[in-house]
Amino acid sequence: MKRYSHIATTQAARLAKRLGNHWKHKFEVQETAQELRILMPSATIVLQPQPDALYTEIIALDEHTDLNRLEQVVLDHLQRMGQEQLSADWQQVD
Repeated sequence: MKRYSHIATTQAARLAKRLGNHWKHKFEVQETAQELRILMPSATIVLQPQPDALYTEIIALDEHTDLNRLEQVVLDHLQRMGQEQLSADWQQVD
């Protein structure tokens, strides 16, 4: 199960980089030119910067993963990293 959102921002690459740097002390972070992956114990967070948005995906690794909580944690951290108000309209894919 996964959820995704296109979070509107003009600083998508900067936000992804800052969030990766913030979490790399706790989780494994994989970075390519196109995306950044944060490997958490219960989920993988995928960040793909685009010109006007940060495509964000939360992929649950098991059925016990609290996706609602992770959505809020990711959004809160992105807002803190960018010091701007962001909103996400999460869509679910089973």
